[in-house]
Amino acid sequence: MSKELLQKVLERFPEAVEESHSLHGDETVRIKPERWLAVFSFLRDHLEFDHWIDLTAVDYLGREQGLPRYEVVVHLRRMKDGGRIRVKARLSEGGPAIDSLTSLYKGAAWMERECHEMYGIVFKGNADLRPLLLYPEFKGYPLRKDYPIDKRQPRIPLLGSEERRFPKPADETAHGHDPAFSREKKQ
Repeated sequence: MSKELLQKVLERFPEAVEESHSLHGDETVRIKPERWLAVFSFLRDHLEFDHWIDLTAVDYLGREQGLPRYEVVVHLRRMKDGGRIRVKARLSEGGPAIDSLTSLYKGAAWMERECHEMYGIVFKGNADLRPLLLYPEFKGYPLRKDYPIDKRQPRIPLLGSEERRFPKPADETAHGHDPAFSREKKQ
């Protein structure tokens, strides 16, 4: 099934496929970003990949010269026989963007939001890319490899319930913890 599946994608999109391989039943195809939506439409409607599994990104900071820095990776499953496929697309460093898959797979919405929030990749056509895990004032993209590990984020006001639980503000140590806290706990 694996070689046949990849062959169908290659036949339908010869200009879009940059690379493909099958290893131990793991089918992978890398496509050009401008054909992203068309390939996924074909996978869903003609090859019956009806189960959305995952979407993430990879940051290849320091990759060889000439190769794009980011790669978006999607995993799909075909429920009728358990077939799986991994689809990748490379994105350049300057304003990484790709079409949203929410029109084809509703499950893509939250994962695209997370990927946008953590890597700064824009999913064109996704109307809701607001922060999912971080607070709105957060600056930067924490899963990028060039994000500084000791970066300080802007403080946000505590809610009334939090002020009752945490009467003392965090100090200016690297991680915002009061060094005396651990000593007070031990005594």
